[in-house]
Amino acid sequence: MVLWEDMFVSTRMRTWRSRHGAMLKTIYTLAWPAVLEQLLQTVVQYTDTAMVGRISPQASAATGLTTTMTWLVNSPLFALGIGVLAYIAEAVGAKDEERARKTGIQALYFIAAAGAILTVITLSISPFLPGWLGAEEEIRSDASMYFSLICAPLLFRAAIIILGSALRGVGDTKHPMLSNLVMNVTNIILNFFLIYETRTMTVGGLELWIPGAGMGVSGAALATAVSYCVGGIMMLRTYWKNPLLSPRGQSLRFDAYTARRCIRVAFPVAMERVSACLGQVVFTSLVTRLGTIALATHSIAITAEQACYIPGYGMQAAASTLAGNSLGENNADKFRQVTKLITAIAVVLMTITGLCLFLFPGFMMSIFTSDAEVINGGIRVLRIVAVSEPVFAALIILEGIFNGIGDTKAPFFFSILSMWGVRIAGTCLCLFLLDAGLEGVWICMVCDNVTRCVLLASRFFRGSWKKRFRERELEV
Repeated sequence: MVLWEDMFVSTRMRTWRSRHGAMLKTIYTLAWPAVLEQLLQTVVQYTDTAMVGRISPQASAATGLTTTMTWLVNSPLFALGIGVLAYIAEAVGAKDEERARKTGIQALYFIAAAGAILTVITLSISPFLPGWLGAEEEIRSDASMYFSLICAPLLFRAAIIILGSALRGVGDTKHPMLSNLVMNVTNIILNFFLIYETRTMTVGGLELWIPGAGMGVSGAALATAVSYCVGGIMMLRTYWKNPLLSPRGQSLRFDAYTARRCIRVAFPVAMERVSACLGQVVFTSLVTRLGTIALATHSIAITAEQACYIPGYGMQAAASTLAGNSLGENNADKFRQVTKLITAIAVVLMTITGLCLFLFPGFMMSIFTSDAEVINGGIRVLRIVAVSEPVFAALIILEGIFNGIGDTKAPFFFSILSMWGVRIAGTCLCLFLLDAGLEGVWICMVCDNVTRCVLLASRFFRGSWKKRFRERELEV
């Protein structure tokens, strides 16, 4: 009996490997550079926050105040990147190299237009933004200066985001990772010399004289701005050398049809991200009502939580690319297989990271600040959010899957409903009626993520995405 059971299990394992082995290898090839890229970005965010956090809670609040506004500024750039990725990945799946290269050329026009417009807007509003967000007077000047400096090189930031998406669309996740590595290392090194005063450090019994500009929050902003310039130049160079995208020897004319196709995918994503980020701005402005210490706790805890996202957002890049390839091949079975397999992997990995966050929240907070009140507040809210990480993993992958096939309208409506109907409304209830404090605010944030996950999962299992495959069949 045992022998037959062993043979049965062995047969099932061989069958599973034959069905999923090649897919797992492809996922691994695409995902590991993206996961490493997310890790590098998180390390830099950690380093940036920790360095500023050593100055004072007020400095942390000043840099954290405009984080949600920075997400809002990035929204149209990420949306255009998704439109470019979806169209390129579909072209690669259909083995249409000319269409992929033509789409890459339109990405250059998107960078120039979006980068220039956003630069003008952000520099115009930066003096007034902290006041609009309800910040206390003591941090407004630093917050305004920080936001204006990091937004000055938006043209380069646009190149990083949009060209990175184009490269991922052709399955190149390694070179965007390398470009981000250089950018992040540049940021860390400049932080080290620009934030602090000249000082003496003891390393292994040796005293080292370390020059410093002593610029504080301004130094952190300048380091970020310079690193964006470095990253943008490197990403442009990588794009120019990619054999599937390089426009060398090609006409650089604007193609209205291709641009419209990309924008048709990007527009709902842009609206979804703008709506979500406006919600985040309102959300942050509500948190500021709890005071500077609560805002510092909130900002630092959000940064600490980002470590949990590394596997999910890294795998999302692979999910979007493979979903787009499946559409280009008009292979619905492959699409289902990709979705279920990547979602399962991401859920397992983020369950592990969520458990670590739940067990060691004090350690995570102490990386960024030595203020006992901020650390204690962070411990409470991080344990609240840690239990929702598996659900958030599924949400991240499902977003990537739908973006990859250009099915972006329904997720847009789901995001609006969840952000404004659950997070914002719930936060107002907690702050104005229940006096629930920061813990109540974070419970509302968790409820928002759970709601969106349920809505997206329901759409996937209902098979609403099949409409995109029927449209693709008619195009062919």
